Amino acid sequence: MNRRDAIGRVALLMGGAVIGAEFFLSGCRPNGASNVDDLFKQENADFLNEVAETILPTTASSPGAKAARVGQFMAVMVRDCYTPADQKTFIEGISNLNDASQKKYNAKFMDISLAQRTELLIAADSEQKEFYKQLYKKIAPEEAKHKGDINYVAPDQPNHYFKMMKEITLLGFFTSEIGATKALRYVETPGHFDGCVPYKKGDKAWADA
Repeated sequence: MNRRDAIGRVALLMGGAVIGAEFFLSGCRPNGASNVDDLFKQENADFLNEVAETILPTTASSPGAKAARVGQFMAVMVRDCYTPADQKTFIEGISNLNDASQKKYNAKFMDISLAQRTELLIAADSEQKEFYKQLYKKIAPEEAKHKGDINYVAPDQPNHYFKMMKEITLLGFFTSEIGATKALRYVETPGHFDGCVPYKKGDKAWADA
């Protein structure tokens, strides 16, 4: 699967543009990127792998996000494709999840059960949805005022850390070898074109070569 197809699929699943997509596609880095080397420390890589695994867990038919080392992919994505503001938000998100875990379960995220992690991330997901709902409500009048104005450039808006974590989990997993060959159906190309392939409900989607 190429980068553009991967971005398109994640955007479809998430229902909006993918944060950092322009830099992921171009291979360029944003100006003024911060030092995010701490994300590459083993403890943070392990943390991000567990977050990703909670989002995309191992099943009977497919390995999960941890097997694809999505935590390490997250660190690279944040370093290479996020603006300084988004990098700061993402890093603070790790603390936010730990703080929420400590408050609710009196233990850090890495020390709680899978069921508790799932409950915590469901709450974080609800929080990020409400965050964007209120954000769009706030900026809608200004955007409506400039509708049709090709010279209007909307100001940058803040992002929510959990939207980032979900997006990079999906992007990292489905562009990995494990995601493409185990979770999706993969046939190496070149090969013949078949314009009508039988499909039954529950079949895996196809990965592009």
